[in-house]
Amino acid sequence: MCIPSDTHTAESRRYRLAAVGLVLLCVLLLLTITLLCIRLNNLTGERNQLQASYTSMTADRDQLQTNYTNMTAERDQNKRWVFNTSLYYVSTEWKSWTESRDNCRQRGADLVIINSKEEQEFIKKLNNNKVWIGLNKSEGVWKWVDGSELITGFWYSGEPSNYRDDCVITGYVSDTNKNWFQYSCSTPYFGICERSIFN
Repeated sequence: MCIPSDTHTAESRRYRLAAVGLVLLCVLLLLTITLLCIRLNNLTGERNQLQASYTSMTADRDQLQTNYTNMTAERDQNKRWVFNTSLYYVSTEWKSWTESRDNCRQRGADLVIINSKEEQEFIKKLNNNKVWIGLNKSEGVWKWVDGSELITGFWYSGEPSNYRDDCVITGYVSDTNKNWFQYSCSTPYFGICERSIFN
């Protein structure tokens, strides 16, 4: 039996159209997959950049926090003043006389030695609290931390007394010229450190 050529041609065209449609569909599907892969790669790159930026900003924030903490500590710990050829530091922690002296030594200084009325007035102006100075009694003699004996003092009325208290604070009263007081070395007070600016 013979199939008319018109039917054969129509069927052939349908197969060709179906094949072309299938090829176009495959090309479209392949193009879509390619575009999705490109977009995914772009998003992965953007995500990696955002992660790197976040990590960098976190590190910057941590560094700023560290700087702030250090600056705050420096502000609180390094209140320094200069008078004549000496640099002075007032501690921010209450310590015994010996601990205050150790604290000064760790900073390359020692408790303050007051050599003049002007220096005494300077010390009084920079600090309104009772503070240790570098004077104590050794074998019954008042000596400065450098071993020199006391020549001129700014004692409160009735001081020094015969008590066994062997260390000295200044700032006991408002009178600049009469505000040293003999005190127990173990009592905690702030201390004033002094070192030469040439050291």
